[in-house]
Amino acid sequence: MTGTQDTWTGLVNRAYDHARPAVRFGDLTWTGRELLDRAGGAADWLDTLGLAPGTPVPALVATSADALALVIGGAGSGHPLAPLGVRMTAPEIAAVLDALDSQVLIAQCEFAELAQQVVSLSGSRLHVVGELPTHGRDLTAAPQQLATVLHTSGTTGRPKPVPMTQARLAARARVNGRLCALDPDSFYGGSVPFHHIAGLGNIAVALAAGALITGLPRFTVEGWTLLRDLGITHTSMVPAMLETLHAAGQARHRTLRTLQYGGAPVRPDTLRRTYEAMPGVRMLNMFGQTEGSPITVLTPEDHREAVAGRAELLRSVGRAAPGTELRVHGAGPDGIGEIHARADHFFHVDPEGWLHSGDLGRVAADGYVYLSGRGSDMIIRGGENVHPLEVETVLAAHPGVADAAVTGAPDERLGQTVVAFVVPSDPEAPPDPAELRAHTRARLSGYKVPVRWWFLSELPRNPNGKVLRHRLREPYEEGESRA
Repeated sequence: MTGTQDTWTGLVNRAYDHARPAVRFGDLTWTGRELLDRAGGAADWLDTLGLAPGTPVPALVATSADALALVIGGAGSGHPLAPLGVRMTAPEIAAVLDALDSQVLIAQCEFAELAQQVVSLSGSRLHVVGELPTHGRDLTAAPQQLATVLHTSGTTGRPKPVPMTQARLAARARVNGRLCALDPDSFYGGSVPFHHIAGLGNIAVALAAGALITGLPRFTVEGWTLLRDLGITHTSMVPAMLETLHAAGQARHRTLRTLQYGGAPVRPDTLRRTYEAMPGVRMLNMFGQTEGSPITVLTPEDHREAVAGRAELLRSVGRAAPGTELRVHGAGPDGIGEIHARADHFFHVDPEGWLHSGDLGRVAADGYVYLSGRGSDMIIRGGENVHPLEVETVLAAHPGVADAAVTGAPDERLGQTVVAFVVPSDPEAPPDPAELRAHTRARLSGYKVPVRWWFLSELPRNPNGKVLRHRLREPYEEGESRA
């Protein structure tokens, strides 16, 4: 197979031109050449769908060998795959298909029933993925052709498509691959859903590096033990998954080299326990989004410094990623504004190349970026701006807090006031609100401290794990007591 250096397909072609194991799922193992031959067969099958070149192919697929073959084959044959969330409802998926103006939907057998419901609503044609043929055809692509299409998480509305060109996906693979120290001797295994930027997005990086690949459709403690027993060297997760592993006493892993995380800060105590359970692991926090990632990086060296005494670094998302230019747009007196970034590995940029992240934050004098949340999440309390993420990060550092979210509630005098929803580490013994109030006040201005506290068993989240703030409602009726 052939390809150019400026394309993701070219990187993958060269990385797997060998007879060593490349894919391992259960009892199934493919060599590098077998993976590429299966990708060629997947391209042949996608050709039969009758779509115009470059048309995205919506897919209900889970992390598997066939899913990798479909992505590689689609990218190298003008049929870019657009994986969709299999935990969404049929009406939600149908709405995404309408936005893509798609004529077809492909689905693995286990999702055929859901797919049938979708096509009955959308009018698309359903094609169920059977056994893919094997064909050693050449897969090539031009730098500006689409490699794949991922969708945003849809926290505030319908998921939006993010087209990923060959050149920009190749650039992302090179940046992330170096940061994660991925190479042909690596064994990558994740458990983030395939359609997510931390799912296929990270797998695409590992594929470009020529790593051995495995994975699970979703995270469970039992699944983690399977990945650990296989001997993976690289993985990615969110801190809540890491907390779950520690609580279950299953975080140990003696061969893990790099643990990449994102979506939330890791607590100092959790970081210390992780180093004890995973000796020598490189912890890496990447801040970014489907439209472009990484924007900033909290490096393994930063994490070691945090454990050595600079715990405040864990409240940041690190400094600009390699090759990335940062600016804070519309900054106020506190230095907080919207984070804009420019780099070759971003997918959705303005005419001048800037990615408008939608995330509010500030850049400290030493270059570390501290986020304050989304602009739409801001609470305005008596004329003062309160950024929920800043408060949540402080709360998450309390040992009695497993998870937390902060919202604004209407207030006749102040306009809005600050309310906290807390998932306690021990449901039988939640922390005293007075203790949480003192903890927060010692680290933040008084107007940022929540005035009411509610304890929940879990926070409402979308299928990608993001908190749905609009579903956080105080449970009392007028006249009832408040926490």
